[in-house]
Amino acid sequence: MDAEPHAWESPCSQRYLIDLPPGRVGPPPLEQDAPGWVAANRAVPSGEQFLKLTVQGKGQETVVVKRLTVRMAAKRAPLAWNDYAMGYPGVGCGGGVPTRFFTVALDAARPGVVPEAGHADFPFKVSESDPEVYYIRADASAYDVSWYLELAWSSGDRTGTLTVDDHGRPFRTSGNNGRPAYEFPLGGEKWVKEGTTQ
Repeated sequence: MDAEPHAWESPCSQRYLIDLPPGRVGPPPLEQDAPGWVAANRAVPSGEQFLKLTVQGKGQETVVVKRLTVRMAAKRAPLAWNDYAMGYPGVGCGGGVPTRFFTVALDAARPGVVPEAGHADFPFKVSESDPEVYYIRADASAYDVSWYLELAWSSGDRTGTLTVDDHGRPFRTSGNNGRPAYEFPLGGEKWVKEGTTQ
């Protein structure tokens, strides 16, 4: 199993909250460089977090992925940090359509993993030669939420639960309502207030 906590639904969809002024934040990274950029800036996904979860069996046996469950580690007031948009205004920002697509409303009293309209729900079967990729969009507007997932599986007479998190730490997603928002113009040299570029 492999979890990518900083996958992006499209090049312009992801935003991060950072407790730094724009003059101290480097240009937005490419998606593959996002984990290092996030760590260097102590950034927190803003408004929503997009996870890519790849699940694969081992050996010959088929594994049934029974369900994904959301577990809350903490729920706090949203972060009062600056909001930085990834991608560059004026550049195409289309994204693909994943095959297994789920949403999580982190503001809910009991958040659940819900399939997007038209997408199948658990259970799914995986094997070594037939992995599955699940895309999960978790959104928060009213809280700063630390959370993780539990994946329940079975294979033959064996069952188990795997924790899905950010390399041993909970995922963290914070609401961004009313926060100062910045974007980095294509060809520009610094962050500017969002909406001021043409």
